[in-house]
Amino acid sequence: QVQLVESGGGLVQPGGSLRLSCAASGFTFSSYAMSWYRQAPGKERELVAFISSDSGSTNYADSVKGRFTIFRVNAKNTVYLQMNSLKPDDTAVYYCNARYRSAINYWGQGTQVTVSS
Repeated sequence: QVQLVESGGGLVQPGGSLRLSCAASGFTFSSYAMSWYRQAPGKERELVAFISSDSGSTNYADSVKGRFTIFRVNAKNTVYLQMNSLKPDDTAVYYCNARYRSAINYWGQGTQVTVSS
């Protein structure tokens, strides 16, 4: 049974930091590219960060470049999103995604991140 379980969300003040985790099971994690997406109320889901299966390639949305870092530990079947210098505009539900050769997609249930004073 495939599972992607996100954790680490919560309420943080502007300028603060959070680290999201996504624990994977039920598939060969090291073969899948992993991404973080987010969806704010009334907005479409958007790609935040991407990392290839071997961590050789990463990409970020312009809005988070220099503030967010995606990394993975294949031995732990886990992908992370380190979020620094958080802004109110970063408030959203954050979703973990696993993709294999554009043919297979798995999604987590999401974790809420709220940036507010």
